[in-house]
Amino acid sequence: MKTKKTNSRSNLSSSLVGVFITMGQIIRAARYDRGANERNAVPTLEFLGNELNWHRLDDGVMGGQSETVHSCTNTGELDFSGHINTQGGGFCSIRSPIGGGLPSDSAAIRVCYLGDGKTYKVLFSDGNKSAFGPSRRSPSWQSDLPTRKGVEDTAIIRLDALVPSLQGGLMETDLKLDPSQVKELGFMLSLKLSNGESNPVETFGSGIFPFSLKIRSIDSVRADELN
Repeated sequence: MKTKKTNSRSNLSSSLVGVFITMGQIIRAARYDRGANERNAVPTLEFLGNELNWHRLDDGVMGGQSETVHSCTNTGELDFSGHINTQGGGFCSIRSPIGGGLPSDSAAIRVCYLGDGKTYKVLFSDGNKSAFGPSRRSPSWQSDLPTRKGVEDTAIIRLDALVPSLQGGLMETDLKLDPSQVKELGFMLSLKLSNGESNPVETFGSGIFPFSLKIRSIDSVRADELN
């Protein structure tokens, strides 16, 4: 009888913890102010002749506790930093509108950056939104961005190699990315890679941990410039 009572109390305690966690997530999601994030966008980096304006979108939109603290450095770089908390969440991101979309002859994006050894993602979308981030009807197009700690790198992100993702999972679709429909560009650190698989602890982290990615420049690349 004692064993049964002990097990019952343990199960009840576990259930209550689960309820409190869920309620906490609901409250945090309700308080998450995307509008304020967009109003407090950080202007830095020029792309296609226009200055980009970066706002944060973290897992708080779904009740998580991760937080981005991004800024423009004194040398004009975009500093994408913050803390990931995997308790009830697991991603941070920054995004900027791209007025007019990408040029029709765009074949890739060149990104120069300084990393911290984690694997990030580059995001492209049509800019449509739902209550939980990008639209549930149209995918974001993603590519992994591996980094080396303290090393400046340059990545060529080919548009025809991007992976369509919907709500954090790989999307099965016959859709092809239309450069002219790309209205938003972003960077993300997530517990999921662009193919939907888990980002390894070695290139992501565990528990609560800091991150830092500095973006030095972003350029559009034509097909004739790839070779």
